[in-house]
Amino acid sequence: MVTTIQIDEKTKNLLDAIKVYHRETYDDLVRKLIEAYSQRAGKEELIETLEIVSDPEAMREIAEGIEDYESGKGKTLGKLREELGV
Repeated sequence: MVTTIQIDEKTKNLLDAIKVYHRETYDDLVRKLIEAYSQRAGKEELIETLEIVSDPEAMREIAEGIEDYESGKGKTLGKLREELGV
């Protein structure tokens, strides 16, 4: 079932700022926030999570990292350790 909710324009702008992908739905965003809240031990962790997801640059970097990983551009930890001789 799909329903409509009303949110303030400022809240909508905040949600837009934390999108990882342009076409990410508001339902996805709200679910992520709820899951993050329910999995965290307390208010401080939620605040930290919200600070990260509210930072457009951090979210852009996370999205780029996901894209790199999915396209095979990244390195495994084992490969990196091997290259560094650790």
